[in-house]
Amino acid sequence: MARRRRKSLKKLLLNWKVLLLITFLVGSLAALAANGLTYGIDIGGGVALIAKPEKPISGDTVNGIITSLQNRLNTFGVKDITIEAQHDPETGQSLIVVKVANVTLDEAKQIKELIESQGVLDMEFNGVIFATGAEVSVPSGQWGLDPQKCPTCWRVGFMLSDKARERFKQVASGKVGWPVDIFLDPPTNALLVVSPAVYQELQNTQDFNGNAGPQAPTLLERIEKGLNISVLVYTNQSPMAIVNNATILKKNKIILADVPSGLYNNVSSIVSERKLDIRVSYFKKNPQETPKAFVERVIHLYGPYTLAFDPALKSPEFLELTGSAPTKEAALAEAKRIYSVLRSGSLAVKLHVISEEYISPTLGEGFKEQAGLAGIGALITVLLIVYFHYRRWKIAIPVASTSLFEVTIILGLAALIRWNLDLPSIAGIIAAIGTGVDQQIVITDELLGGGGGVSRRMGVLRRMARAFFIIFASATTTIVAMSFLLFYFVGTLKGFAFTTILGVLIGVFVTRPAYAEIAKYLLSLD
Repeated sequence: MARRRRKSLKKLLLNWKVLLLITFLVGSLAALAANGLTYGIDIGGGVALIAKPEKPISGDTVNGIITSLQNRLNTFGVKDITIEAQHDPETGQSLIVVKVANVTLDEAKQIKELIESQGVLDMEFNGVIFATGAEVSVPSGQWGLDPQKCPTCWRVGFMLSDKARERFKQVASGKVGWPVDIFLDPPTNALLVVSPAVYQELQNTQDFNGNAGPQAPTLLERIEKGLNISVLVYTNQSPMAIVNNATILKKNKIILADVPSGLYNNVSSIVSERKLDIRVSYFKKNPQETPKAFVERVIHLYGPYTLAFDPALKSPEFLELTGSAPTKEAALAEAKRIYSVLRSGSLAVKLHVISEEYISPTLGEGFKEQAGLAGIGALITVLLIVYFHYRRWKIAIPVASTSLFEVTIILGLAALIRWNLDLPSIAGIIAAIGTGVDQQIVITDELLGGGGGVSRRMGVLRRMARAFFIIFASATTTIVAMSFLLFYFVGTLKGFAFTTILGVLIGVFVTRPAYAEIAKYLLSLD
C-alpha cells in the first residue's frame, strides 16, 4: 500500500500540469527576490493630478501633450510616472491624468507647476517678438546656480536659431543698452486690470527700460504691442463693465492684479453665467514683494535684460536666462523647472490642474499593511469555509494553498513587468482568489460526484471536461467584462481589471489544472 502511494505521488509530481505550477512558482519567487514589488501612489505615496486643457482638443493633440509631459517630467528627474487621458463624463472633454509615485509634498508642488506651464517662450524687443520657443534649443545640463552674480541666482543656457538671430539683428541693431524681455507662458490677448500703483510701475523706465531710459518704449507699451495685452486701471468700475470691455476687445483672458479680491468672484460669476470663453485669474501682491517683482510675476516676465552688444556687429549663439530666488534650494528648483520646460518644448494648449490628491509615504505604508492583512484574512476565510463545507482538511488545505500559489504567481508577474500595485490592483487579486475558490469547488464537487465519497459512476475525464467547461465559460465572461474596463477606462478601474484578468488567466491555465491533479491524488481517484 505504501509503495503504491509513493508511486502515485511520484506520478503526481511528474505530471506536466503540476510541473507547470511548480515552474511558475519558482519563477515568481525569483522575480520577487530580484525586482521586488513596485507600488502605486495610494500605497507607496505620491501625487495624482487631473489637468483640464484650456480649450477642447483632438485625440492627436492629447497624445502629443502626453508625450511632451512625459519628456518634461523625465527631464525634471521624475521616473515613476503614469500619464493617461480620460473623458469628463459630464462634458465629454479630454482630461489628462498624471500619477507620480514616491514623491514629497514639495516635489508634488513642482510637478504641478510643470504641468501648468505650457512652455510658450516669447523673446521680445521694442514690442516685436523676434524668437519663440520653437527657435530655441537647450543643451543638456545647461542649468544651475550662478554664484558669480549672487548666492541665490540661477541660470539656464540656451541657443537661438539662425533665423531668430537674424531677426534679432534687424530689430535691435544700434540699440545697445535697450531692454530685452523674455516671457515664459505670457498672458497673451488679455485684459489686464490693475491698481494705479501697478499701472505706474508698468511705466517705470528705471525698472524696466535698461540703460535706454525714456528712449525705449515703456514695458506697458511693449506688452500691448508684442503680446496684445490691454491694460485697464481699476477705478471702481463695475464687474459687468470689465467683462464688457474684454468682450469688445475680443480678449480670452481677464487678469485682475492688486485689486479688491471680491472683484474676482463677481467677474468670474458673470463670465460663467454668460458662458463666455474667457479665463479669469487673480493676483495678490505679497507683503514683502517689490512692485517690480509683482509685475514680473503677473505677466511671467524674466528680465528685462539690458542689451550689452550691438547685434549688427556680433551675434552670439549662446544666451542665458537668469533670475534669483530667496534661497539656494528655491533657485535650483526654479532653474530646473525652466530647463525641463524649455527642453521638452511647449504644449499645444495650456493645462490647468483641477484636482490634486497627495498621499504621504507614511500613510501609504499603512494602506500596504492593511491590504496585506486583508489578503491573509481572505485566505484564512477560504480555508475555514471550505473545511466546514466538506469537513475534510485534505480538501480545504489544497484549496487555500492553491489560492496562495495563485497570489504568489500574480505578484511575481507584477514584479517581472514592473506593474505598480495600488489598492484597486490588490482588490483585483482578492477578487481573483474568490473566483478561483468557486472554480476549485466545481472541480471538487465533480470529483466527489455529489456524494460524500469518491464517485466512479462516470469517467474521470468526462467529469473533468464538464468542470472545465464551466470554468472556461466563467473565465471568459469575467475576462470580457474586465477587458472593457481595461481598455476604455483609466485610473483605479484599470488596475483592478488588469490583476483580475491576470488572476483568471493564471487560474485557468496553471493553478486549476494542477489542483485537479492534486485533488484526484488526495481523493484516491488514481
